Amino acid sequence: MSFKIALIQLAVSATKADNLKRASQLVSHAAKEGAKLVSLPECFNSPYGTSYFPEYAEKIPGTSSHSLASMAKDNDIYLIGGSIPEEEDGKLFNTCCVFDPKGEIVAKHRKIHLFDIDVPGKIRFQESETLSPGNSFTMFDTPYCKVGVGICYDIRFPELAHVYAKENCKLLVYPGAFNMTTGPAHWELLQRGRALDNQLYVATVSPARDTGASYVAWGHSSVINPWGQVIATTEEKETVLFAVIDPAYVNEVRDQIPIRKQKRDDMYTLDWNKI
Repeated sequence: MSFKIALIQLAVSATKADNLKRASQLVSHAAKEGAKLVSLPECFNSPYGTSYFPEYAEKIPGTSSHSLASMAKDNDIYLIGGSIPEEEDGKLFNTCCVFDPKGEIVAKHRKIHLFDIDVPGKIRFQESETLSPGNSFTMFDTPYCKVGVGICYDIRFPELAHVYAKENCKLLVYPGAFNMTTGPAHWELLQRGRALDNQLYVATVSPARDTGASYVAWGHSSVINPWGQVIATTEEKETVLFAVIDPAYVNEVRDQIPIRKQKRDDMYTLDWNKI
């Protein structure tokens, strides 16, 4: 059964209440346009940056998760709540909660691979200075297909997507905030690579670009199909991006090019507990 997905490329401000209000407005708009699954971007309720994570962090359940639950229930949709800085037992995480149409949490993903990079003369960013990593895979079922979730830097690690594909996910969603250095170089390539590697749909949802922010997001939220084609994309401004996901097309592509029947996993063994 085909269904419509909506990616909300939100313009994030420094005021949490304003971010939640604007997110609610755009989620409602997406649902009215027929979206059954809606996703917000990474760090949608606060500015993105190591100095902001401790200030904006909250427990789950908390203010932001309660707001997300209401958005899902009021609009009768599945909602991937981008991510928020989460605090638990003195640790901070970059966390994505997923809500069903009843407003109940059906999945929670803590970013596994922290964004620690140093490109001389361009960008240095170390999430590990304040955040702790998650350590679990995150999937949830819908009436349409099973969906796998990652956050931003997780997309660089094909093993994660491969596990999701093995578990019969037909759509992977990565809320992410690539920057002005890695965005133009790698953002689309990584999405198309994960889609082709695993013959499934990949959706990425970024915050809108704010050139006055300390961390400037690339934008360009997109949806890639199992053939590696970009079927929906946008530029850098705030918008709601729509695409149609056809789970049957995943099966069609896998039948046409049956790479998953080659038993390649017999060639190596990986200890997934050490991710």
